[in-house]
Amino acid sequence: MLTHQDLLDAIPNCLDHTDFAGLGEKYEGKVRDVYGQNGRRILITTDRVSAFDRVLGLIPYKGQVLNQLSAWWFEQTADLARNHVIAVPDPNVTIAHEAQPLPVEIVVRGYITGVTKTSLWYLYEQGERRPYGIQLPDGLHKNDPLPEPIITPTTKATQGGHDERLTEAEILEQKLVGADLWEEVRETAVSLFKRGQQIAAQAGLILVDTKYEMGLVNGRLTLIDEIHTPDSSRYWLAETVENAVAGVPAAPPTKPENYDKEFMRQWYAAQGYRGDGTPPTMPPDLIAQIAARYLTTYEKLTGTVFTPGRLPAAERIWENLKG
Repeated sequence: MLTHQDLLDAIPNCLDHTDFAGLGEKYEGKVRDVYGQNGRRILITTDRVSAFDRVLGLIPYKGQVLNQLSAWWFEQTADLARNHVIAVPDPNVTIAHEAQPLPVEIVVRGYITGVTKTSLWYLYEQGERRPYGIQLPDGLHKNDPLPEPIITPTTKATQGGHDERLTEAEILEQKLVGADLWEEVRETAVSLFKRGQQIAAQAGLILVDTKYEMGLVNGRLTLIDEIHTPDSSRYWLAETVENAVAGVPAAPPTKPENYDKEFMRQWYAAQGYRGDGTPPTMPPDLIAQIAARYLTTYEKLTGTVFTPGRLPAAERIWENLKG
């Protein structure tokens, strides 16, 4: 794995944005630049990282981790769901089918946790026993595992906005997704999550919750965007969860250790920042620590050592696109 100094040295060279003429119309998302061309999309992951729905900084190699780890996960789940990938020609680049996104995002949760006002734990703590229309038992504590994974769907957030809570009944009543298609979405999401939990457990991690984006390609349900990355999923280091649950008599309670971007969000929260106004500047040492967690998550899951690559020239991307 890259050393702490390697990561510090890489900070000035973070990939902030791209500008490739000839790759079609560009759309700049929170963490990637997307180009459209002839029914295909070129997804180029940058090192931009966001929390509280704002783009807050740059983390070295984050884009490559997201791109390569997501491609790896698509391979691990190919028997469960179709995905939009055509080719992953380079560490930062995915060529994908253009899809018609569903108007809902599917969040699957295996634990009751969170701090935002739409999180499962916050709602439960406020006395809601049917958040998102799902019946939960009394007696749960923060960070407890749920008896079975549950789906808490949301709308797709607008730029700078927040996801809105939805129930499955509202999805059907508002005809956001048809009943048959929604049943396929539910079954696919739960199957993917359980596969993710199994693989994470073998790597000493716990997949706590995750977000899936799905769409239609030629009328068929297809996974789009990324999957089971430290940006789209919450991971805990398993041994710290066991310590938190078992505890030590008279010792202060401990928290599960995050191996995802929640580590960064917790730092912002500790500085008193919740997403409004100008965020505090992350010191280089913290940036390197966050990068190390992204790389560690990649290496634990895939069992391979992360090797940095370079963003290719536009001509090389174009050749892959034509192929």
